[in-house]
Amino acid sequence: MIAFFANLFGYILNWIYSIVANYGLAIIIFSVVLKIILIPLSIKQQKTMKKSTEIQEKVKAIQDKYEGNLEKINQETMNLYKSEKMNPFSGCFSAIIQIILLFAMFYLVRSPLTHMKKIEPEVIDKYVNEIKEELPENERNLAYPEISVIKEKGSEDENVYINMEFLGLDLSNVPSQELSNPKVYIIPALYVISSLISMKITTKMTKKNKEKGKDNGEKTELDAVEQANKNMMWFMPIMSVSISLVAPLGLALYWLINNILMIIERICINKYIEFKEEKSNA
Repeated sequence: MIAFFANLFGYILNWIYSIVANYGLAIIIFSVVLKIILIPLSIKQQKTMKKSTEIQEKVKAIQDKYEGNLEKINQETMNLYKSEKMNPFSGCFSAIIQIILLFAMFYLVRSPLTHMKKIEPEVIDKYVNEIKEELPENERNLAYPEISVIKEKGSEDENVYINMEFLGLDLSNVPSQELSNPKVYIIPALYVISSLISMKITTKMTKKNKEKGKDNGEKTELDAVEQANKNMMWFMPIMSVSISLVAPLGLALYWLINNILMIIERICINKYIEFKEEKSNA
């Protein structure tokens, strides 16, 4: 499945690259296009997150009423979610989509000649073997063979050339392999900052929804589903940063742009949802 999405994204990215002739710019445009396509899913996810926060007091009331009777608590809780027309595991579906996208882009950025340029494996293997023959025996274990081909053979064969220069950065560089180059930390550092901003906005929105419940004399409490969503909110950035340090910078650029778009999207969707609620309550 991951390879399927990597190939699909590769067709789109290569088409954009054929127009703009710059790998970094193509990734940015691709990120915008993908985000637009996923807007319906994002709206549904944000509505679910908002509703989940709002019904937690009802879940707490069930837990208090049937304390010690786990079977009854589970039954009544499921009945509550059913009456509210809400799937308690809908947040997990969104997390699965994010993980699929994460690894699909990793596959794509790791092997752009295969998934983006659609170069025959025999051609790639030929160049990889040539590169290995030119290296000392202890350095022949190439972490990213296709990236090495682009760097070493791109000037000789335009079919394996990809313009990876972007704002003075080489998006083919891998931070863990360029420790003395301060430039390789710029994009991962910006990604970390954008992740912290994104989490702060999410936390603020969740807190705002809880305060609405308190205004109605309610008290809210995190349940297992909400706690899982909270853990996932931390897990995804940590995992992404870890991978971005050992992957070509093109991947970190995609995540950075995706984070910036997600922050803008989250604010806009939240205002849209609040507007719709105010309109329906008027």
